[in-house]
Amino acid sequence: MMAELAAPEAYAPRTIQVWRTLLNWLTFFFQIFTQILRGTPSFTQVLSYVGLRHGSFLSSAAHAPSHFKPLPVVELSEFGEEPEEALPPPTHPPLAAAVPIAGGGKLLDASSLEKLKVVLDLDETLVCAYETSSLPAMVHAQATEAGLKWFELECVSSDKEFEGKPKINYVTVFERPGLNEFLKQLSEFADLVLFTAGLEGYARPLVDRIDAENRFSSRLYRPSTISTKYREHVKDLSCLSKDLCRIVIVDNNPFSFLLQPLNGIPCIPFSAGQPHDDQLLEVILPLLKHLSLQKDVRPVLYERFYMPEWFQKHGIPASEKTNLR
Repeated sequence: MMAELAAPEAYAPRTIQVWRTLLNWLTFFFQIFTQILRGTPSFTQVLSYVGLRHGSFLSSAAHAPSHFKPLPVVELSEFGEEPEEALPPPTHPPLAAAVPIAGGGKLLDASSLEKLKVVLDLDETLVCAYETSSLPAMVHAQATEAGLKWFELECVSSDKEFEGKPKINYVTVFERPGLNEFLKQLSEFADLVLFTAGLEGYARPLVDRIDAENRFSSRLYRPSTISTKYREHVKDLSCLSKDLCRIVIVDNNPFSFLLQPLNGIPCIPFSAGQPHDDQLLEVILPLLKHLSLQKDVRPVLYERFYMPEWFQKHGIPASEKTNLR
């Protein structure tokens, strides 16, 4: 009898422990369920879902859905296509911060030199554009609240409607911080050229908005680019000037200037998640002012970026156009 009475007492502590563990798990799951009912995902989580890739809002999203993305170098009718393969990281990183400018030859009086010709890319260099229908309202609101200037745009697509009328696409465009002041100051000492791989139906009305003062002396669109063995939509500067001593190109895609690597300035891509970006006024403009005082811009740019070696390490051999001549 004593043994039978003692048995429950011996197993009681273990039973209590099991019930306590089970109760703790139930409490844990109940707390999670309560948080789900009471709240929504954080802003950072929402941004990571929609696919912003840069900026102070959040870090890069590795698995962002393809339907929400900037529209660099693509026709608006191609929204459904997958983005181009990401570029491998450069050996010599693009412009990341302002650094002292040194070397590259003797500075000259600007009045004695031919005006510097500056070729500017559009998408992800001066602006970033998104298909309006796929731009989350929260992203739009946060970018606006952070200070980014934006506007909506109607663009004529190469696609046709059922009745043969041109298809209209709608995009939301965010201006890179300091864009207007950058163009204003740059036009005072340089001849500006807009060179984009986007189609004219998309790019022309966009440039009309950001260049109301007509500071660009000329505009070139996708038909002016060329295809090479290594990349398509390459921007050959020889169509603008036979003298490469006083011409530069600013582009977030360094492969755009692979034919004249010594004339290229690679810049950090711009997106809606970068409201405090300072590339235009704090990094690129000072460099261009310095270049405007050089008889030949190429030695300075070579010492800054070593682009010929960068291309070689990415499987593109140096060509005769790389030579200083």
